[in-house]
Amino acid sequence: MEKKSYESQILHTAYTKEDAYHSLSMPVYNTAAYEFATAADMEAAFCGRVAEHTYSRISNPTVHYFEKRVQEVTGALSVTALNSGMAAISNTLLNVAGAGLNIVTSPHLFGNTYSFMVNTLRGFGVEIRFADLTKPEEAARMMDDKTCALFLEIITNPQMEVADLKALSAVCREAGVPLIADTTIIPFTAFSAKAHGVDIEVISSTKYISGGATGIGGLILDHGTFDWSRSPRLAEKAAVTGNQTAFTVRLKAEILRNLGTYMTPQVAYMETLGLETLDLRYRRQAATTLEVTQHLQELPQIVRVNYTGLKNNPYYALSCAQFGATPGAMFTMDLSSREACFNFLDRLRLIRRATNLFDNKSLALHPASTIFGTFTPEQRQSMDISQHTIRFSIGLESAEDILADITQALQ
Repeated sequence: MEKKSYESQILHTAYTKEDAYHSLSMPVYNTAAYEFATAADMEAAFCGRVAEHTYSRISNPTVHYFEKRVQEVTGALSVTALNSGMAAISNTLLNVAGAGLNIVTSPHLFGNTYSFMVNTLRGFGVEIRFADLTKPEEAARMMDDKTCALFLEIITNPQMEVADLKALSAVCREAGVPLIADTTIIPFTAFSAKAHGVDIEVISSTKYISGGATGIGGLILDHGTFDWSRSPRLAEKAAVTGNQTAFTVRLKAEILRNLGTYMTPQVAYMETLGLETLDLRYRRQAATTLEVTQHLQELPQIVRVNYTGLKNNPYYALSCAQFGATPGAMFTMDLSSREACFNFLDRLRLIRRATNLFDNKSLALHPASTIFGTFTPEQRQSMDISQHTIRFSIGLESAEDILADITQALQ
């Protein structure tokens, strides 16, 4: 049979081992440990000479099957499932960074990502260099032989900024620096990070993949496109394991084991189910978001609607080229004041006042007082976090019902 579509690949990924009862749904292996027939078999597994599960903090059949499904549909060299999107980010950066090295990134980062870099990594001697990543030449000037990564979000949250990924990839290739991107906002069924030059992809699987917000999870995708012999942190590992595999080898053999951040089998089972309807849900949510934002532009109470799928958005052309005409199910709108934002949120009846993104239900929050609520006014200003902004995540309700709720809440 010829290569299957990604919809079929997701649904028909084979098990690594045949199930004893021929179950069509991967069982949930709620176990901590695994028995071996002999001491020699046990030694071979623990020393990595055979691919067998030893302990569920390190690997688990249910989680491995989830990883395998994602790997087949994305074509990634490896997929690693973790217990949150932040775990995916922290494990990735701890794998490439070290004291005396630096990371080039944007000040327009999700709140906890910014905090991890500024408060946590800096404490371990890693320098964080902020640049305007919409200007690849500025990123290039920031890099030197101690730069271990360029990190960005493909559409920033909540600023909705878009950088040219292929241009940044070219800059990274020239400098010998891996391009690491948080691609959570556009799922891999609609956007190929590898085709745009991304070497390592991090995803919060809590979002589109989970769908119904049934669990917290994260993914690291290594596309096998970077030569790790050029990495100041992984060059020695690359000399032993291979130039394309050093990142994954160290991640799985050291970082993941030592930090204890592997995904649980229960979450892996729920997110495997979510994979099966991922693209259907995404297409509906993204199309609804475009329809809703087009109508909201006509309402006089709204100062600005920010969605990169709108033709008057400054990133529209680049966003369409990279993500298509419906770039995700998140948008923001600005009202006249912080008080107006709070009054609006309090009047919502259908849209839920809650954090998270890409639940089946539509959600709204005020980023400045929630995600960025503990930041100083100066920090919020440097990150372009406005007190006038409300962030929306659009779910599976009809566009008419969403618009009706927003309209009544604005009155």
